[in-house]
Amino acid sequence: MNQRPRRNRKTSAVREMVAETHLKKEDLIYPLFIIDGVNKKKSIHSMPNCYRWSLDLLLNEIESCGKLGLSNFVLFPSVENNLKDKKATYSYHPKNFYLKAIKEIKKEFPDFSLMSDVAMDPYSSDGHDGLVIKGEIDNDESIPILCEMALAQANAGIDIIGPSDMMDGRVGAIRETLDENNFINTSIMSYTAKYASAFYGPFRDALNSEPKHGDKKTYQMDPRNRTESLVEAELDEIEGADILMIKPALSYLDVIQTLKKNSNLPISAYNVSGEYAMIHAAAEKGWLDYDNTYLEVLTSIKRAGADIILTYFAKDFAKFKN
Repeated sequence: MNQRPRRNRKTSAVREMVAETHLKKEDLIYPLFIIDGVNKKKSIHSMPNCYRWSLDLLLNEIESCGKLGLSNFVLFPSVENNLKDKKATYSYHPKNFYLKAIKEIKKEFPDFSLMSDVAMDPYSSDGHDGLVIKGEIDNDESIPILCEMALAQANAGIDIIGPSDMMDGRVGAIRETLDENNFINTSIMSYTAKYASAFYGPFRDALNSEPKHGDKKTYQMDPRNRTESLVEAELDEIEGADILMIKPALSYLDVIQTLKKNSNLPISAYNVSGEYAMIHAAAEKGWLDYDNTYLEVLTSIKRAGADIILTYFAKDFAKFKN
């Protein structure tokens, strides 16, 4: 035999030398949950080793992550029910603890990148990403609220706006709002292909943001559709997105690859809470090896074409690489 592919697998050094896919700490964004108050660290039952942090403790957590080599974070607020209303007005209220946290984090860690979440569901009494009118999610009436939210976050100092709501036209409206207010350097990482997935349960548990009625299938994408993601991507590019995101990641590797082949923008993928939780659950039962499994999952997402991965495994990966 002239060709023996096993020769390129014979030692660790050789395998490393010929590896096609390389995953780095710089590729990862670490999602963090924040709550109002002081000295609070609340566990999330369905997401082992993830917590809701008050700002004082969150700053310590970010510092420890920075020492491991992580420098990119996305921040999600867990808001008390008494602060929620139909129009999500707390999302841009000057006393919003989330906005205060953005300012403080950027003050303490100016060189780290911080991404926001723009959607109504954390602040909405209906638990939907858009405004509910007569039982329906009204796309166009939602957009001014999302723009107000994005502008408040930009004023607080956020580096990257993350519209996760899936309302049609919101990327262009947010870009216009930011530019009109001199935030031309504030980036938009659009949730371009966000699917109506069963893998979001633990995240909704973390934020207590489950829809109070119905589901999100009228605005999030149908899991059966792949080429529709090209329509969403083209629109987001035209409207001014800087980075395109696919969510979830693991069950949509084909969509990641599709957008990577058809767009010149950076591609990100969200390795979501359900994907994280099921690996933990299987590892706890001894059915899977935790480290090898999550490393294989992250590598598969990178191999499919993701330039950036939002993942709850980021801190464990950073420890592994150290």
